[in-house]
Amino acid sequence: MSTAAPSDLLVLAPEVREALAAGTPVVALESSVIAHGLPHPQNLEAAAEVEKAIRQSGAVPAMVAVLDGTVRVGLEPDTAERLATAERVSKVGNRDLGPVLAGGGLGATTFASTLAVADRVGIGVVACGGLGGVHRGAGESFDVSGDLVELARSRAVVVCGGVKSILDIGATLEYLETQGVPVIGHACSEFPAFYCPSSGFPVPHRLDQADRIAAAAEYHWRLGRGGSLLVASPIPAADALDPAEHDRVIRQALDSAERDGVRGPSLTPYLMKHVGAATGGRSATANRAVLLNSAGLAGQVAAALAGRRAAGAAKEQTSS
Repeated sequence: MSTAAPSDLLVLAPEVREALAAGTPVVALESSVIAHGLPHPQNLEAAAEVEKAIRQSGAVPAMVAVLDGTVRVGLEPDTAERLATAERVSKVGNRDLGPVLAGGGLGATTFASTLAVADRVGIGVVACGGLGGVHRGAGESFDVSGDLVELARSRAVVVCGGVKSILDIGATLEYLETQGVPVIGHACSEFPAFYCPSSGFPVPHRLDQADRIAAAAEYHWRLGRGGSLLVASPIPAADALDPAEHDRVIRQALDSAERDGVRGPSLTPYLMKHVGAATGGRSATANRAVLLNSAGLAGQVAAALAGRRAAGAAKEQTSS
């Protein structure tokens, strides 16, 4: 995790800047949930609920976006409103930061670019809904999400609700193993599938307490290991989709995409739109539940990390 001072390209909100300087826990959030995830005004309502969940866990939320040639870390209400209502908002992945900044436009960050920015400014925890992964048929298409690459490159604890089962979850877990990214299940022994609590694939490690997750991160980095730790926490059972219905809808969505020749960056939005229509909007409710669950746990982990660092600093001061 970088501790370098922000440059003129990185503008931290006063609350975020003061929190980082004081060692107060901070959680970074992607802004694509506002611009591309839900319609207005549900997008702003969901963002406010996510930030509230983080605050209730004792941390400061820091949503990341691109605005007028700068990366903003922590958004003012007027900026969030622009993201929620503007007709054209660029989707900013980790490879897009430079070009979008150069263009001076408005951009919503994906998970990968949010993680990259968080590492750059010294935020140690990132919360998101679902993680990108290895697409089905990637052996021919080479379609692997940049999220997985960024996990191995940038340093943070990432809390998510697993991977959507439109992706190849088994191959995604294999890729993470190859990249040396620790995968931890929170309150689960099987990796969650976003809309459903379980994908059927076991998690390598299970830690159910935020302090144990914080300890795992601390030990990982103290041993000189790079990259992030991925913590997967399942959707609450009351908000999950029925597994049989879920599998049927996913199969139909994939068949429809194949018939329509949808591939590449357009595939995931196409599939999500199909799933939303087929479930009568219940997938949007599940999406919201995953976001809130991840945000609450991320706040707890951030608070635990901050507590461990404060205790370590106090111990060093006493011993000296």
